[in-house]
This record gives sequence, C-alpha cells and structure tokens, in this order.
Amino acid sequence: MGETKIHSAATPSQTTGNGAPATQVYAVYGVEPEVQAYAMAKYSRSALSMKESLKEISEQRAEKFLNTFYFQYGHRSIADLAHIAVAIEKLSLLGAIAVVDEQRWDGQERSTRYQDFSHPDYYVPDFGDDRESISLYRQTADFLFSEYCELSEAALRYLKEHTPKPAEMKQEAYDRTLRARAFDISRYLLPLATHTSLGQIVNARTLESQVARLLSHTHAEVRGLGEALKRASREPAYDPNQGRSRELWEEINARDPMWGKKTYDLLRKEVRVAPTLVKYAEASAYQIESRRELRQAAAEIMSGMAMDPAEGPVDLLDDEPIEIELATTLLYEHSHYSYRKIRERVAGLSEARRNEIAGLGLRRRGAHDELLRAFSAGQKFRFDILMDIGGYRDMHRHRRCIQIGQDFTTLQGYEVPEEVTAASWEGRYRAAMSRAAEAAGRITAARAPEAEQAAQYLIPLAFRKRTLFKMDLAEVVYISELRTTPAGHWSYRRVAYAMYEEVVRRHPALAGCFRVHDIHEPVDLLQR
Repeated sequence: MGETKIHSAATPSQTTGNGAPATQVYAVYGVEPEVQAYAMAKYSRSALSMKESLKEISEQRAEKFLNTFYFQYGHRSIADLAHIAVAIEKLSLLGAIAVVDEQRWDGQERSTRYQDFSHPDYYVPDFGDDRESISLYRQTADFLFSEYCELSEAALRYLKEHTPKPAEMKQEAYDRTLRARAFDISRYLLPLATHTSLGQIVNARTLESQVARLLSHTHAEVRGLGEALKRASREPAYDPNQGRSRELWEEINARDPMWGKKTYDLLRKEVRVAPTLVKYAEASAYQIESRRELRQAAAEIMSGMAMDPAEGPVDLLDDEPIEIELATTLLYEHSHYSYRKIRERVAGLSEARRNEIAGLGLRRRGAHDELLRAFSAGQKFRFDILMDIGGYRDMHRHRRCIQIGQDFTTLQGYEVPEEVTAASWEGRYRAAMSRAAEAAGRITAARAPEAEQAAQYLIPLAFRKRTLFKMDLAEVVYISELRTTPAGHWSYRRVAYAMYEEVVRRHPALAGCFRVHDIHEPVDLLQR
C-alpha cells in the first residue's frame, strides 16, 4: 500500500528545493482592466500563473470570456476584478451627489473648503422656450455667487480680527488656514447648480450599476452623466503618455517601417477600459416604475399630515418589526416627513396595506435587478438625520452604512452659521436664502421641462435635507470619532456628537467604546 504524503502550504519564509521563495508576490501594471479581470478569474479555472495567463490572453479572448461567464452565466463577481479610473468634470454639486451615491465607491471631489468657487460657473437646466424661468434662474444663481464672494471676504476679515496670528506662524499659512475657515462659512450660499469635478476608481460591476441608476434618475443632467460614463468606458481612454509614445513610434517608423509595424500596437494602441462589461447597462424600469408608484403611495398615505419641526438634527430610532421598518423606509425616500411621522401612519395601517407597500418595491423587479436599497433593513442603529446639504455632502462619504436620502427641498429651513451673525451679516444672509427659495418656488410652478427638478439647482447648501442612516455599532463609533475632531466643520461635528449622545443615552454601557471630542470645548481655528 503506497504511502500518502501531506504537504502543508508554504509560508513566505519557506523555499522550494532549489532555494527560491515558494510564495511569489508581485504587482501588475499596464494591463487593460477587462484583460486583468479575465486573468484574475482564470485562477479559479486554470493552474497558470498570472504572468502566464496575461501572456496568452488577448483582448478578443477576454471579451469572449466575459460575454460567456459574466452575461450568459451570471458570474458577476468577475467584474469586481476590473478597476476603472474615471474623471468627471464640470458637473453640478447635485449631479455629483447622485454620482457618488454608491456603497462601493472610491473617489475624491473638489472641496468647498480648500477651493474658491467665486467664479459664477454653474449648470443650467433645459428650460425649453420658457424664457422667464431661464432669466430668473440665471439672475438668482449669479446673485448667490456674488453674495458668496462678499461673504467669503467678510468672514475672512471677521476671523482675522478675532484670531491673531501667532508670532511663530508664517503669514502664508495663517492666511491659508483662515481662508479655508471662511470658505466653511460662505459655502452655505453656493447653489446646487455649482460646477464641481470629481475622480472615481470603481470596479466594473459598481460602474455598471452606477450607470443604470444614473440613467434611471429624475434629473436630465444626471441621466446625461450616466450616458457619458457608459460612453467613456467604451471609447479610447486618456493616456498621459500618448504624446511621447506617438513621437517615439513616428521616429521608429521613419527609420524602419518594418519595426514601426511591429511596435505599433505597443506604442499607439488605444485602450478601452470596459467595452464589454458596461455595454448592456441601461435605464432600469424597476427603479423608475417603483419610484413612481412609491411616490404616489407616500402622497396618499401622508395626506393631511402636518410636518412638525425637528427637535434636533439626530433621532436614534426605536426597534420595530422589520415589516414596519421596510414599509416606512420605502415611503421615507419619497416624502419630506420624518421617519417617526411616517412610521406613525404605517403602524396604523392594516397588515395587508403594509404588505402592499412592500410589494410596490418588488413588483417591477426584473430577473437581473438588485433589490432597492430600502430592503437593506434590520440594522441595530438607525438615525434619522436632518442637516444642511453642505454638511450632508461630508457625511455622505461614509460607505459602511445604508443611506436613504430624501429629495432636496426648501421645506426644512436652513442653517445660519454663528459667524454670519457675529459678522453682522445675518440679515443679508437670510435675504439671500429667501430670494433663492422664492425663485425655486416660481420655477417649480412654471411650465419648463422637469420644472421641479430644475428648481432644485437653485437651492443653496444651507438648506436642510433628511437622510436615514442605518449601521452597526462599529460604524457609529467610527463616524462619531472621526467627525467630531476639532479640525472638522461645525455642521457634521454637531451631528456626529449627537449620534454619540443618542447611543450613550440609550445604551450607557457602550460609552467606553467611544473616543469622541467634546464639541462644546473651544476650537483653535488655526489648527487643521
């Protein structure tokens, strides 16, 4: 009887018989994302090394493999292996919020703290032949940018008057630090139309779902961004080395056409980052029809309900049966009421009616549609947060939680930074908010295409919006600790500290989990 030998896996310190390391680790560079995804996927289907796989894979073979296994067999995890970098420039703040609203998203956006937005550069919706609306829109947007410039300078003067420069601090650093603090104040006047730029690095599966979601959006600009992302994934990508590569190839070709032909693919080849994996991304009838039906249901169920003013920015919600949570969450996104208000109505409905609401979130679902985000239910810690749009943009970056956001509105009022009052600017500031809200209301009532959506672009970042945040304890601790640091913006510092207070009030034994900064302590404005 033969002897069976069992070999344990080699550790990095172990070697093969000839003394070479058994474990090999190396980075891979210069491979098209879809080819890289195919090579990674081959680990499950082939004994070849990555280097061997990449040598034998061609673009055509990768496309054939992805068409078969990704689309035909539904092995969607393969697209997680293709990571794609995309720049999106000259989109509105509203559009940017829509683009980044992905749980599996990595990127950076232009900062309202470190960049000056004084130039009136903004998105203008299509108003068709409604000349009155477009004139009102432009006048209001230009006015808000003008006030932003004025407040930026007024806030900077105020901060310098009340924050002397330390002798050891360089003038340049002093000016830069206080200007950033001034932008933290004046940003509240920026309308959602303000142009920004962002960069993202996402895998192809996230990009595909992102494109489908954007194509299904209520706003024309956002639908256009979906088309642009889909197009960018299939067209030749920008290559910063293209100019030098072309010059080198032209020199080689001029000297020896035979070598020019041999080196053409290496030096002149155009790369398309996801020509296969995103090609079928289309608008989702499931999302569009579910949104329409749930909005109608929310309007009917909440009809006649008064919108009570919020007692605070953060409400830690009580536990409830998941059936009530699901129905309430599905309606929450399509109204402007607090979660508690909606739950009050939902709890009073019959079981059959609640099940009907849940059914509205399911009935249009196709064979390949992921469930609506509202079905991500059952988390222990759920916060109904009402905060200014500017601060919400910072909180929106937290990915390890479920976020259900309501539409932008002027119904929830706006924030007034303390420095605005202290700098004797409050009257002017409130007048600007009133003018923006009035203009948005007039445009909403006009006859322009998508008038309600177009009006939202005039809403300044000072106005509040509701968002439902659902998470586990670790994420509560992370947000509370990170967002209460003295260098942060006062808006999200207040919200993060309130999250901490709400949890500790209900669960005193958890207080030791948190290492927060007390937001009531004085802040050194020169510390960043």
